[in-house]
Amino acid sequence: MARDPGVPGALKIAPSLLSADFGSLAEAVGEVANVADWLHIDVMDAHFVPNLTVGPPVVASLRRHSGLYFDCHLMMTDPGDYLEAFRDAGADGCTVHVEVGRTGELLDECRALGLRAGLAANPDTPFEAVEPYLDKVDLVLCMTVFPGFGGQAFMAEVLPKVTEVRRRLDERRLAVDLEVDGGIDRDSAPRAAAAGANVFVAGSAIFGSERPWDATEEIRAAVRGR
Repeated sequence: MARDPGVPGALKIAPSLLSADFGSLAEAVGEVANVADWLHIDVMDAHFVPNLTVGPPVVASLRRHSGLYFDCHLMMTDPGDYLEAFRDAGADGCTVHVEVGRTGELLDECRALGLRAGLAANPDTPFEAVEPYLDKVDLVLCMTVFPGFGGQAFMAEVLPKVTEVRRRLDERRLAVDLEVDGGIDRDSAPRAAAAGANVFVAGSAIFGSERPWDATEEIRAAVRGR
């Protein structure tokens, strides 16, 4: 049974497990369980991006330890081959990249499987590549770094694209979350919020902290106080 993603457009903080200790992922999830809105799980195939992370078995293991909404970001060349496996493992939403193609088909597959459908765009991918699919998605993810590795610096040059996505979503009255991922911390998150983002994925800013639960709430407070 899918977990509640919350109201589309509402503020959500999604700690990214990419920056957690992979030797104790369940403990890392537990440290943010009471303060996180979503848990962001980065899936990399060493083909679409130059890194290799987790797959459905790890998602299934984490699901046994958490009732959080699992926001799975599939940085994969062939995500369609794995959507059902991620659904069965406990994913609630799966985000695919517009750059891999078959976009409409992949989004339809997500919906047919009962997954929330997300569409991601790399920093150098223009808004025009995403625009045709706005009425097919539950989430748009604007990458604020080039995907592959955590700890990168926030790319402010992506913010105009975030603003354009938000403007078009609002014009069409679409109940769609707008997510940013990459270099998000208590300094960059308010800037992304001002551009229109409402879901903030943070990895090293949270799990690089000695008190990840406090770091999560500091990002939330920074966005609210912008």
